[in-house]
Amino acid sequence: MTTVAPARSSAAAAHAPVVDVKTVAEIATQPPEYRVAVEKIVVSHAVNELHGAQVFDEPAIRLAPTPYAKWLTCRVAMEEYHHHVRFKGLADELGIAPERLDPAVKKPLSIFEFDLRTWAEFCVIKAVADYAEVLQVEDLLHCSFHPLRNLARLTMPEEKFHAKFGRDFCQELVDAGRGDEVQAALERYMPITPAFFGAAGSKNNEMFRRFGLKQRSNEEMRADFLVRVTELVEKDLGLKMPALPALPAVH
Repeated sequence: MTTVAPARSSAAAAHAPVVDVKTVAEIATQPPEYRVAVEKIVVSHAVNELHGAQVFDEPAIRLAPTPYAKWLTCRVAMEEYHHHVRFKGLADELGIAPERLDPAVKKPLSIFEFDLRTWAEFCVIKAVADYAEVLQVEDLLHCSFHPLRNLARLTMPEEKFHAKFGRDFCQELVDAGRGDEVQAALERYMPITPAFFGAAGSKNNEMFRRFGLKQRSNEEMRADFLVRVTELVEKDLGLKMPALPALPAVH
């Protein structure tokens, strides 16, 4: 059985084996850097789930073309807000100050700066950005901090539904002869999505992996994402993958 290691310095932790931290209380047995890493992940999810629901999911209810589409979009919005509530609950247990969870204080990811205008754009956002979120949640399923692992396992089925929602409605538009609208949305949105995974050589990501909070580097996750999304766009939808900008590395 894995046991929780006694408290030790950050320098020692750099070469220490990963341990399972099964409760919020047990985080006190870990080096301060472990708490910092956990809090960064929890804050990021809480902020971005809330901001995404506010700027994309809730406004998209108005854009949805049919009562059925509006109903499903309402479900997506409800679940995204609930994801925020779940991560905020963990943040409260950790004693994270509420203002750190406010998108007006903590800057959300750049993918949320997109100006949503059409139903096709929302469908692409769900098909693409929520696919990226599926990969992020995948990486937390075996997280060393069990409360975060448990949240990932609760969240995963809903994130998969959101990505499928996007794929299905994109396909519906393509089948209706409106593939040009989906392609235009891809051209506008796709170039900003690789940044979702963070910079290459990220020190935060190195810290997350060192403590077993995440499993893969930003570069590995981005490469996996681009392979999957290219297959979705070109094979499943029969459209063209837009050209993507190169991302700067952090040294």
